[in-house]
Amino acid sequence: MTVAARRDVFQAISDPTRRQIISLLSQQPMNLNTIAENFDISRPAISQQIKILEECGLVIITQQGRERYCEARLDKLSEVSNWVDQYKVFWTNQFKSLDNFLQDLQTKKKKSGRKK
Repeated sequence: MTVAARRDVFQAISDPTRRQIISLLSQQPMNLNTIAENFDISRPAISQQIKILEECGLVIITQQGRERYCEARLDKLSEVSNWVDQYKVFWTNQFKSLDNFLQDLQTKKKKSGRKK
């Protein structure tokens, strides 16, 4: 897989470990060792996940002395939110149509019951 193919925020959040890392970093910046302490996988494996998140623009890494600190850039997640919102509008309209249909049906049923 090329680096360009990884630069998709949807791929970044498709992995549960990366989602957990984003969640941790949303609270505060952390160095790689602190992040790795929260998982049962190796530090190199965490570094690989961080690298993908960095390539996707969700994490920036800054060097402070001997430590590398990771910081979340959550504004990139707006791409996900915008994608979900279009379907939320679609389904909201579908449920409104269903609700109107059921209310019309109930009204017709009441009217036909009164005629007897």
